[in-house]
Amino acid sequence: MAAGEEDETARVRRPSSKKSVKKTARKTPEKTGEKTSKKTAKATAEKASAVRSGGRQSESGAKGVTRRVSAPRAMRYAAEQLQELLGRAPESVSAVKPTADGWQADVEVLELARVPETTSVMASYRVTLDEEGELVAYERTRRYTRGQIDRRT
Repeated sequence: MAAGEEDETARVRRPSSKKSVKKTARKTPEKTGEKTSKKTAKATAEKASAVRSGGRQSESGAKGVTRRVSAPRAMRYAAEQLQELLGRAPESVSAVKPTADGWQADVEVLELARVPETTSVMASYRVTLDEEGELVAYERTRRYTRGQIDRRT
């Protein structure tokens, strides 16, 4: 170690054990006095933005160009966002179709658990997503018991 440099390791003692753990401080450009390039700073800002938005980025990756998410992603996003709003886990996504403005999905949710399970109350929600997969609207379209089947029309 050269004169004037600090040792960046520290011993940390965990209360639950007698062993000490060695932590190493990570060198960042600010600590080392290096300058970051604009490209690196932009990439870091984009990653931080992606983390804040739940990891979703447009699939094209191009700036200013929005591209429709794929059907499997639309299904996943519909279920995730509906669960966030309702506080109940979706059982399945029974339909997904593209629309002019994005996607429309039908999501089945357990509303009320009962014993036996065939008497549990289910609900079907119609979820509307924009092209990037963000929830725009939802509505409950049907309530039924789990054991109920649709009649042929």
